[in-house]
Amino acid sequence: MLMSPVEFFRTLPKKECPECGEHMEEQAESYMMECDRCLSKKGE
Repeated sequence: MLMSPVEFFRTLPKKECPECGEHMEEQAESYMMECDRCLSKKGE
C-alpha cells in the first residue's frame, strides 16, 4: 500500500548534524549539513 506524501514527510527522521549529532531545525531553503555551532567552529 502506498503512503500519502504528507504521511511520508511526517515520518522522516529529524535532520542530524554529522559532526556532533545534534538535531537540527529543518529550513525549507537550506541545504546545510552541519549545525550552526559546528559551522562556526570551522570558520575559526
